[in-house]
Amino acid sequence: MKSGRRNALKLFAAAAGAATLTPFLARNVLATRETEKSPAVPWPYKKLDLERVAERAYGGYYQGACCYGAFEGIVGQLREDVGYPYTLMPSEIMVFGEGGVAGISSLCGALIGASSAIFLAAGGLEGKKRGEAFGLIRELFTWYEQEALPNYRPKNPKFEIKTSVANSPLCHASVTRWCKATGFKSFSRERAERCGWLAAAVAKHAAELLNSRLDGAFKPAHVLSSEVQTCRSCHDKGGTLENSRGLMDCGGCHFSSAKVKHP
Repeated sequence: MKSGRRNALKLFAAAAGAATLTPFLARNVLATRETEKSPAVPWPYKKLDLERVAERAYGGYYQGACCYGAFEGIVGQLREDVGYPYTLMPSEIMVFGEGGVAGISSLCGALIGASSAIFLAAGGLEGKKRGEAFGLIRELFTWYEQEALPNYRPKNPKFEIKTSVANSPLCHASVTRWCKATGFKSFSRERAERCGWLAAAVAKHAAELLNSRLDGAFKPAHVLSSEVQTCRSCHDKGGTLENSRGLMDCGGCHFSSAKVKHP
């Protein structure tokens, strides 16, 4: 009887000690996490399987929309293939980019998500790294403007989707041109599916650019049109007017310079 009582008291004491120790350990774990610093970018990069990236982005679109989908397609794959420090970066932070940022239809969310992923893997505060990442991002944007998109078809699509040329990196212009080309409404299920395909296509191309950078083979394949260069010669840095700035298609929002009389 006494032996049984002693054992019970020991178990009780152990349980009480564990209950006291658990909050202590938890506080120390939290303190460690709070003081742990994520490494400066660029983070380690491993060549990605483009099809896996695209399919992950397409599925991500239906979870958190375009910006989340494109980012998750790349960074989610790097979490699996590389691990830390990508495990520190939640893809949920990119939900804000839905529909051109909170539905405002400014910059295409897929471009925001993919560009963010590019900068994690290739960017940095230092000028050379920053410039290298900017080069990849600019190529992604010009490709987006000039190519007939989306050019990736998911394995299990909900609809068959036709392509269009955006002539702009803006969600508003991109969606409007696609709607005019296909006849579908901007809030239709078909348009939503089109943006799912587009998130996949953008993520895939961004991963392709990162892969080529890793191989030391990246070269810009798309250049600004002669029309845009004409606009920039007067309106951009060093021009006679210098009252604007931009590395995007001017006619996507404004006018065709061919119809404007210049002095």
